[in-house]
Amino acid sequence: MYVTLPTEQAPAFLAADTGLLREPRAKTRNQRQVETGAHLFREGDDADHIYEVKSGILRLTRVLENGRRQVIAFGLPGDIVGFPNGDLHHTDCDVIASAEIVAHRRRVLETGEGDHETHQHLLRAALREISAIQDHFMMLACKSAMEKVASFLVVLSQRTGNPIGDYTTFSLAMSRADIADFLGLTVETVSRMLTRLRRQGTITLETPKTVLVLDMESLINASQTDD
Repeated sequence: MYVTLPTEQAPAFLAADTGLLREPRAKTRNQRQVETGAHLFREGDDADHIYEVKSGILRLTRVLENGRRQVIAFGLPGDIVGFPNGDLHHTDCDVIASAEIVAHRRRVLETGEGDHETHQHLLRAALREISAIQDHFMMLACKSAMEKVASFLVVLSQRTGNPIGDYTTFSLAMSRADIADFLGLTVETVSRMLTRLRRQGTITLETPKTVLVLDMESLINASQTDD
C-alpha cells in the first residue's frame, strides 16, 4: 500500500487487484498463515519469493545510514510485496496484523515459467507498484500534513473498511510512529491531525486501533485541500 488515491489521476490498473489469483489446487502448499510479529524476510536476504497478501497487514521498512527507521510501505489484502533489488530483498518485512500470504517463486515473474495467468498477475502487480511509488513520492513532496493523514485514512477505508449504515469502520493496525515514518511527519503531527479530524466530526476513534469514518466526503475533501 502506498498513499495513491484513485481520484488523483490514477489509471484504473493502479487500483489494488483485490480479486486475488485463483491458483490451482496443487499450489495451495504455498499458502500459509503468518502471525503478528513474524518476519517474512529481512533486507539483504535472497529474494527467491514474492508474497501475495490475502489477509492481514505487512510492514516494509528500511534502516537508514543514520540508524533511523523508514516505513516504506504497508502490505494490505490484494498487494504483492517483496519485489527485489537484483537478487536480494531491499527492505525488512514483518507482520503487524496476523496475515495469510501466498508465496510465488520470483522466477515466475522474471522468466514467465509456469501458468500464464500467474505470470500476468504478478506482472500487473509489479507495474502497479512502480506507478504507485511515483504517486506516493509526489504526495510526500506536495501535500500538507492534514492532506497526508486524510489521504492515508481514505486509502485504508477504501481498501479495508467495513460499512456500518452510513459510516465506514476499519482497523488501524499500524502505530502512530509507523504512520509518521510512512508519511514523513512527526508522531505529534499525526496525533494532532487525527484529533483535528475527530473534533471536526469527520472521524471518531472507537479505540486507538479502530477508526469510524462519520463523514467520508469531508475526509476526501481534507485529503485534497487543507483548509
